[in-house]
Amino acid sequence: MTVSTIEGSHGTVAVHDWPVADPSWIAILVHGYGEHLGRYPHVAARLNAAGATVSGPDHEGHGQSAGERVLIEDFETVVDDLDAVVSRAVTANPDLPVIMIGHSLGGMIASRYAQRHHDRLLALVLSGPVLGSWQATALADLDEIPDDPLDTSTLSRDDAVGAAYAADPLVWHGPFKRPMLRSIARTLETINHGGDLGDLPTLWVHGEADTLVPIGPSRAGIERIRGTDLTEIIYPEARHEVFNETNQDAVLDDVIDFIRVKLA
Repeated sequence: MTVSTIEGSHGTVAVHDWPVADPSWIAILVHGYGEHLGRYPHVAARLNAAGATVSGPDHEGHGQSAGERVLIEDFETVVDDLDAVVSRAVTANPDLPVIMIGHSLGGMIASRYAQRHHDRLLALVLSGPVLGSWQATALADLDEIPDDPLDTSTLSRDDAVGAAYAADPLVWHGPFKRPMLRSIARTLETINHGGDLGDLPTLWVHGEADTLVPIGPSRAGIERIRGTDLTEIIYPEARHEVFNETNQDAVLDDVIDFIRVKLA
């Protein structure tokens, strides 16, 4: 992996790259709230093995990118920055198809990207996406937002995943910020009324036991934007981070199988 920077909408954006020799497609990874793309090397390795050159940004205010921590007031500019990363990857690898893979809040960002830039993608993969509505945004209406630490056991049945998350200095471990919550709520409404994905092949994977981003609201959001080519896989007993779950190999197999079909 290499990390470089580009100039984003509000300062420098760190871009992670996992290149391969003679790639046959481009994978763009889109991470979730409070985390960073440095948590995804095992995902990138599986995509590399399937022939992809892999890239993705740390969003504004996340990971190694500039900005106040976990404060995004306009996700449209985050989509702009993501498009700059796509353009950079396409310039380096002309004529290769692009597949975007978004997890959690990254699923929201990737969905908005697909609404705005449908023609740039061959397919879209959404993992535990924040879509439809998200219960956390209601915290913005409280007089004081509680500083409750994340229960890391909600991430995965693998305790090591939670322990690594808790020890990661680039992960945000503080409270939600009111402007961020309100920006998420606005973006969800924008997506809900932003039109469907047409014929864009879309894979939705979700843990059945996900309490951070429950299936119900995500399903309602998927139904608002789904196009004509949607594949859904729900994993029994799996929690929020299905790419870090005890059955992660099977999940990544499913993702790669879906991608291979679309590449063919």
